[in-house]
Amino acid sequence: QVMLAESGGGLVQAGGSLRLSCVASGDTVTNYAMGWYRQAPGKEREFVASVSASGDNLVYSDSVKGRFTISRDSVKNTVYLQMNSLKPGDTAVYQCVVDRHHSIVVVRGDYRGQGTQVTVSS
Repeated sequence: QVMLAESGGGLVQAGGSLRLSCVASGDTVTNYAMGWYRQAPGKEREFVASVSASGDNLVYSDSVKGRFTISRDSVKNTVYLQMNSLKPGDTAVYQCVVDRHHSIVVVRGDYRGQGTQVTVSS
């Protein structure tokens, strides 16, 4: 069993930056892809970014490409999401996921955190 705890969300003005962190505890996640999803009010859950077990393969949604950077620290069992040039449209609950069936890219969220709120004001 893997438990995920996100932090780093908050309120920021458009154009600002935030860095989300997600710490995994319980079973090791070293061999699994990790990533982030988000869900805005009234909208479907949306894939944001994924990082492979090795940290070499990075995948982003078109909506965040060039603005967000995902990374992981396997020693700390932590995945990060650096968010720059934030827009009001980025407002959502951001949820960390682990895919224990895939090591290259997140396909499914076998383990999910509770989420952290990101609000971008105009």
